[in-house]
Amino acid sequence: MEKVIFFGNGPLADYALAVIERECQVIFHARSREDLEEVKRLKAEYPEAHGVLASFGVLIRSDVLDLFEPEGILNIHPSLLPLYRGASPIESAILAGDDDFSVSVMKLVKAMDAGPVYYQTTLSGLPLEKDAIYCALAETGAEWIVKNLGRLPEPVLQDNSLATFCGKLDKSMGILTPETDTAEETFRKIVAFQGFPKPKYTFFGIPCIVLEAHILKQGETAALTLPCADGRFIAIDRLQPEGRKAMDAKSFLNGYKK
Repeated sequence: MEKVIFFGNGPLADYALAVIERECQVIFHARSREDLEEVKRLKAEYPEAHGVLASFGVLIRSDVLDLFEPEGILNIHPSLLPLYRGASPIESAILAGDDDFSVSVMKLVKAMDAGPVYYQTTLSGLPLEKDAIYCALAETGAEWIVKNLGRLPEPVLQDNSLATFCGKLDKSMGILTPETDTAEETFRKIVAFQGFPKPKYTFFGIPCIVLEAHILKQGETAALTLPCADGRFIAIDRLQPEGRKAMDAKSFLNGYKK
């Protein structure tokens, strides 16, 4: 059984780690910058241990990277690199209107997401639901890793001239603006901003987080809707008023509509 030192935080890391733990011996899970000292100690004790990373969010210096040469730390990055390098590849792909979603396994280097690629693939037919996309891409990347540790192929250099970049999400992005966005754009913001920064809209003077919604079909009716710039509507299925529990749209109307 291959030994693994795992680096990661958040949903991508959680889904990937669940796969790796089934097939490998995870001897340490690094979650913070402070954990890197323990990584160095363990790598000295277990020189055969592989490094696997998914959404770590901490800069790893050369003194740690060099310990895992020549194969390097394997980074599960949820995009078709060199596209969507950066902190929010899944959210950026959703917002860009992508219907297919990709994952790459690359060698971690000091430059952001610029290392040579061991493996990448694209998944079609995934539901446009953020957690499902995170799960599918993380599991796909992790499954490839556990099957190929110890016999990795030669990685392929990225074409840096084709690189695109995405930054961190921030709280200001969460305010929905259907008056200037189409229904498709508004819906994709609702999907992309689940968890963080949380899609928000004010109904009847009540600030709310929109938890579930869909684009209203022709002839369909809904209790609570958002009119969008293209004349179409978003149906609000579930929402959470500020400081209150989540509820469906009808319960919200019963309690808050004046």
